[in-house]
Amino acid sequence: MVRRLALATALAAAGVPVVVTAQAAPETVAARALAAAVPAPDGSRAVAAAANGPGRVIDLTVYSAAMDRPITVAVLPAADPEAPAGSLYLINGVDGGTDTADWREGSNWLTKTDAIDFFGGAQATIVMPIGGAGTFYTDWQADDPVTGRHRWRSFLTQELPPIIDSAFHGTGRDAVAGLSMASSAVFRMAQEAPHRFRMVGSFSGCVRTSDPAGQAMVASIVTARQGNPINMWGPPGHPAWAANDPYLQAEKLRGVQVYVSTGNGVPGPLDTLSGPGIAHNPVKLADQLLIGGVLDGITVVCTRMLRDRLAELDISATFDFRAAGTHSWGYWERDMHAFWERARALLTP
Repeated sequence: MVRRLALATALAAAGVPVVVTAQAAPETVAARALAAAVPAPDGSRAVAAAANGPGRVIDLTVYSAAMDRPITVAVLPAADPEAPAGSLYLINGVDGGTDTADWREGSNWLTKTDAIDFFGGAQATIVMPIGGAGTFYTDWQADDPVTGRHRWRSFLTQELPPIIDSAFHGTGRDAVAGLSMASSAVFRMAQEAPHRFRMVGSFSGCVRTSDPAGQAMVASIVTARQGNPINMWGPPGHPAWAANDPYLQAEKLRGVQVYVSTGNGVPGPLDTLSGPGIAHNPVKLADQLLIGGVLDGITVVCTRMLRDRLAELDISATFDFRAAGTHSWGYWERDMHAFWERARALLTP
């Protein structure tokens, strides 16, 4: 491969026309991935794969035995899908990556950032689960009569990774990053499976979920999505709240690489009419400045608390406190880039 590339480069420099063999078509990659996917012992399995996404993105449908339903997972295969590659799991925020019937029209990592182009040449598999709006991506204690059965932690840490590994030549050396509501979830994933998720990135989030302020924040998000927080971790004060609080369980992060970033709510360089996603719409800008400003004004306080907690435990972590910025996709795209610079060596063989 290297010799062919060197020859092609030399010929091109000499003005000789070169025909480069294209990568396998997404449809072919999808079919191969589905055929190679190995079912999990609990019955979780890949049931469909289609090149329905933009670019090389594959819609992988995975049946979750824990939730007893199919889950869509958008996968951007590695640059060479037939070679070993670690996986970067990108977990979405409060709406689960889709605020419409089709995730390709919703707000998520692949539609609101440059992830598809940015990772286009990376020898890493990008994995974005769809769904989980208002669930905190955790295992609920009871089925919710309105929102259903949620066993997201089991799905994300036990069921999905082996299927991804078998379908896309995974190495078992993975990283996970999430924003806003998902910030606490990605820490729980790393605490649950540190042997797999060896690096975690949290952007604009509050990970302390069991103190009074944290419980109020969790309850407001869950109820806004018509769920009952008692079905998640029980009534306030139930031991499950503390057991699922990454701040209290921080000792389990020892040995995991940690990257945390946040704005502070002060208008920054992307909070303008020409900023990402604003399209010169003053209403959108006002929402970003007001709501987004308040939210990152809160998350900066949470992030300082986490910094102090990890320092107290002598757990190494990188914290990026932006000088300005709101709770918005333009800044999370930058966070994703910065996180990748640290995760690249871990994930690429």
